[in-house]
Amino acid sequence: MSRPLILTGIDLPLEPSCGSTIWCSDVYTRLTGHGYDTLFAHLPGSGTWQHGFTSTAQLAARKAPYGPDFDAYADALTDEVRGLVRAHRPEVIHAQHLGFGLALAFARARGEVPMVSVAHGTDIIAATQHPQARAVLNEIADASRSVIVPNTAMADEVNRLTDHRHPDRLAVVPWGVPLPPAPTAHPRPGNRLRLVHAGRLDANKSTITAIEALARTTEHQLTVIGSGSELDTLTRRAAELGLANRVTFEPFLPRQDLLKRFGDFDAMLFTTRTLEAYGLVAVEAQAHGLPVLYSSVPGLETTLGPGGLGFPPGDAAALASLIDHLAASPATRQLLHQAAVANAHRYDIAHTAAHLAALSRTAREGSR
Repeated sequence: MSRPLILTGIDLPLEPSCGSTIWCSDVYTRLTGHGYDTLFAHLPGSGTWQHGFTSTAQLAARKAPYGPDFDAYADALTDEVRGLVRAHRPEVIHAQHLGFGLALAFARARGEVPMVSVAHGTDIIAATQHPQARAVLNEIADASRSVIVPNTAMADEVNRLTDHRHPDRLAVVPWGVPLPPAPTAHPRPGNRLRLVHAGRLDANKSTITAIEALARTTEHQLTVIGSGSELDTLTRRAAELGLANRVTFEPFLPRQDLLKRFGDFDAMLFTTRTLEAYGLVAVEAQAHGLPVLYSSVPGLETTLGPGGLGFPPGDAAALASLIDHLAASPATRQLLHQAAVANAHRYDIAHTAAHLAALSRTAREGSR
């Protein structure tokens, strides 16, 4: 007897360029242990990534953002998804992101296949800013048996954006990460900190807050690991502030390479300006023993718990004070190290997979 198939995917290249693709690989690798196979649809990419999906399907539609070309893009994806549904006969669909074109295509082409949707954060931010994105989010939520969100802050936002029509469909499932056997970063003596900021370099990640905070301190070093639209702005700002010898920029690293680097640092700076769905890289840093100095945006305080210190989003002066406080107190660094590791152990990816398997089973049983 064949195993039930989940059809999912994100209209991004298969090679991961964001945390949601990495998270999907982590989860769907483990869903095989719950009796499911996965077909992951994606846009063209290098294809060299060692992902955990049972099989993949490359899409042909040319990606278009919100605007006059988005409807035609969604129509092209819908035709492709209909073909995938006919060819592979999935028993359940997981629509990743509540605003991406592929999730909308899943909603429109699913036929009688039950659908569960998964909110990741960028879709929620877009829906608060663009009427077109909000309309897409609502159509996807209307078509879903369950709408999975990683925390209550995200649940509140989805509930508001859907005009409180589907509170019974909202399911809070904390995200997770694969936990290392032991922390690789440990508190070091001295009061000169080696700090890291890692992730996509865009306006919402607000890496500039980390750079401007560093300028208000002395001696500490910051390594920025990542790529994105803000890189040129960030490098110019670091030069303007006289930080050329204290800020190092490194390109995006594959996940396993980034994890190996955590042992080189004393703390992570996580400077998101608005909503953060989960903060995958911050929880990974905690699992490896790094305290996290983070923006107190909705959801993050709950996610990162006592293993970090919060500051008002965008407030470089407040972040600088936290950095100096951490540098001056080895005892605080030790306590935060221990709390970070303990907090990360609340987010074992195996628990996330078990929740998704149960919701998938409920969706399938409800369709019979």
